[in-house]
Amino acid sequence: MANTLYDLGREAFLAGDLDWDANTIKICLLSSSYTFSQAHQFHSSLTGIVATSSALGGKTVTAGVADATDITFSSVTGSQVTQFVIWQDTGVSGTSRLIAFFDSATNLPVTPNSGDITIVFDSGANKIFRL
Repeated sequence: MANTLYDLGREAFLAGDLDWDANTIKICLLSSSYTFSQAHQFHSSLTGIVATSSALGGKTVTAGVADATDITFSSVTGSQVTQFVIWQDTGVSGTSRLIAFFDSATNLPVTPNSGDITIVFDSGANKIFRL
């Protein structure tokens, strides 16, 4: 699988049900036990969660491009991280929409060693993703 937006997440943006810069957006680091599917819509579909971030800060939207401040996961332990998902946190796993899936990024896979794991977002034209 390659990095991609979830179709149902893209649909939620177009329907006005997702607002990148107003909603609480988080990241889950995942082990290889999660298998990507475009049919997955909500956080409750995720398996193999190794760590969950705090809310992304510094979110911007310019010309259909989503960006945010790089995020650090502190003192990560557990299974090898092979992928991560960006999602909208509503406070309820069954209504928290999946937005983007990444299995190709600098330093992936990474084996947690109780240290920090930082996700540095692309500084190129497409930043985190482009709608």
